[in-house]
Amino acid sequence: MVAINAPGRDISRLVYFALHALQHRGQESAGIAACDAGHLTILRDLGLVNDVFDEPALRSLTGDRAIGHVRYSTTGANKWDNAQPVGHTRNDTLIAIGHNGNLTNTDELRDELAAEGTHLTASTDSELIAALLAREPGSLLDAAAAVMQRISGAYSVVAISNAEVVAFRDAHGVRPLAIGRIDDESYVVASETCALEQLGATFERDVRPGEAVRILSDGIEGRQALPMAASRLCSFESIYFARPDSRLAGRTVWETRHEMGRQLARESPVDADVVVGLPDSGTPAAIGFAEESGIPFAEAVVRNRYVGRSFIRPDQEMRQQGIRLKFNPLRSVIEGKRLVVVDDSIVRGNTTRQTVAMLEEAGAAEVHMRISSPPLMWPCFYGIDMPSRQELIAADRTVDEVKEAIGATTLSYLSLDGLDAALGRPPEGYCRACFTGDYPIPVPEASVKLRFETPVG
Repeated sequence: MVAINAPGRDISRLVYFALHALQHRGQESAGIAACDAGHLTILRDLGLVNDVFDEPALRSLTGDRAIGHVRYSTTGANKWDNAQPVGHTRNDTLIAIGHNGNLTNTDELRDELAAEGTHLTASTDSELIAALLAREPGSLLDAAAAVMQRISGAYSVVAISNAEVVAFRDAHGVRPLAIGRIDDESYVVASETCALEQLGATFERDVRPGEAVRILSDGIEGRQALPMAASRLCSFESIYFARPDSRLAGRTVWETRHEMGRQLARESPVDADVVVGLPDSGTPAAIGFAEESGIPFAEAVVRNRYVGRSFIRPDQEMRQQGIRLKFNPLRSVIEGKRLVVVDDSIVRGNTTRQTVAMLEEAGAAEVHMRISSPPLMWPCFYGIDMPSRQELIAADRTVDEVKEAIGATTLSYLSLDGLDAALGRPPEGYCRACFTGDYPIPVPEASVKLRFETPVG
């Protein structure tokens, strides 16, 4: 998601380019809300950014301020009603928001709004945030600060009214949110720094955990709405989700993934001929593994750039179809070779199982899987699509059992200590709940029971 205040500029095109840079964060829908002379227009639809916006659509979105969003569903079905930005009426005018993350107190909030007669059309927690903002008096920044006292969970939010554009982030800073300056009269807030660079903006700082900001044409007005809690930036952002050229915690994601590969080579050496990275998120770790181990790195798998990320597709059947289209092996590099295949994670096991089979069919003598993260064993309640233990292949399997399930010659994961070393900050600075089951933000007991009830087996 992105929010921009840029008087005199082609606002819709700026947001459009930023959303292109953020397309990896969501492939299901895209939308822009723009404000021109006090009138707010929202255009959103299912599909990729290029599918939703053509030249006439962009020309219809004028003004000085705008927000944009690409959606990856973690709550709510993939349907038009759940596309963002989502709007709600406030004092006879429209507001709109884009939201990244998941709330953990949605049932309580939904019951409260229903009792007051507020009608919600979407099935997402994002519409709840919009409805809560619409009830608060004062400026949009005042409303954001008040709503932050009411909602729990992981959230980064951008919001726009007929007079303001604001952004705010939960007290633990689970989801990233960066501030940039395009020039002295244009400022931008985005989920990742790669979107700032796409616009030629200079990174200024991150929105602080628990902070709400008003994005002005000549700067940023910040308000610490919540006491800043211990930082719990999602570790999976660095492992898989963020783009490698984005910066998190002071360095590029590429550098962090590269160090994960070096750590993995130290922990889990193997006698092999070639190191192969599964593009794109596995490649930096594979290069690091190759450098540390002394085994040559080779591009042995070609990715079809027109197929999206299989992990974030909305259902199992579509994921499996995407996997079959996603990779093509280079037989001349693979045949007769003992391969070290480095990937960022194993979630459900679909990609890994089919990749091992594909490499063996292409003539690989051995396929040694090396995973640059620890085993994913616990569901995520904060905005990554790991909804239940049933879907996590490592939830109740040993490493050897996972190895058998995916058909690899050997399998090793990066240890938690190795992950901490690669991230370069104390483990207390990250959310690692998907690896440890230690949830930094309280989760309702009913939600835990639902997702833990039936483990894999």
